[in-house]
Amino acid sequence: MLSQLVGEKGHVTGIDMTKVQVEVAKTYLEYHMEKFGFQAPNVTFIQGCIEKLAEAGVQKESYDIVISNCVVSLVPDKPRVLQEVYQALKYGGELYFSDVYASLEVPEDIKSHKVLWGECLGGALYWKDLAIIAQKIGFCSPRLVTANIITVQNKELESIIGDCRFVSATFRLFKLPKTEPAKRCQVVYKGGITGHEKDLIFDANFTFKGGEAVEVDEETAAVLKNSRFAQDFLFTPVGTTLSATRGCSELETKDIIRDPFKLAEESDKVKPRHAPGGAGGCCGKKKSC
Repeated sequence: MLSQLVGEKGHVTGIDMTKVQVEVAKTYLEYHMEKFGFQAPNVTFIQGCIEKLAEAGVQKESYDIVISNCVVSLVPDKPRVLQEVYQALKYGGELYFSDVYASLEVPEDIKSHKVLWGECLGGALYWKDLAIIAQKIGFCSPRLVTANIITVQNKELESIIGDCRFVSATFRLFKLPKTEPAKRCQVVYKGGITGHEKDLIFDANFTFKGGEAVEVDEETAAVLKNSRFAQDFLFTPVGTTLSATRGCSELETKDIIRDPFKLAEESDKVKPRHAPGGAGGCCGKKKSC
């Protein structure tokens, strides 16, 4: 899928810590070349760890997007992971990743439990710490995209977890250049992103409909103006009349949702995820206990 999205002029690098998975992935290169009509492969697979990207050969400021699915929770040194990704990204780039987060600082007895660690719960980051670590490294404030409550269907594990709750959440972290602070403004989505011509679900707080003016806060304006999305939006000062649009949706006075637990609880579509007989981590594993 990523191979097709970036096109023949783009490039995708896949990283896995195991040699076996890297070798298996390489066997599909010719298949995708033929399927998409490419003259040469646009994917490279390397063996390495997400907290050691430079050591694996990933060059600084060489990628537009880094995507991760339930990997950070399995790495003890979370700050190093984000630091390595930050170094690998170009200015204007982003880390788009799903992982498990805890409602409080995870106690040591949960961290050291082998089953809970394997289910991505033991290594879960306290959700408030994500913003602290990310901004210390240089990222903008995390943009919450989706969230789902995780349930544990096991009495023994429930007794160990106690009051700690877990959620599977997707965040976007943007690395922006050092520029003048952006101002609150109106933006109009031009509808130019393939597959999202009618609307663009940016995160849990903003969905941009093609041709409709939306008032955004300073932080959102900065992200849109200084990332790959800049060419897909029209920016105008607040209060400007835009005759070509279908109206304006003003920024509501309510707080922007940043708490994944709040988002999960408020969503009518949330369906708790769990692994039968075990914990309910986001890694797609099923373990009996």
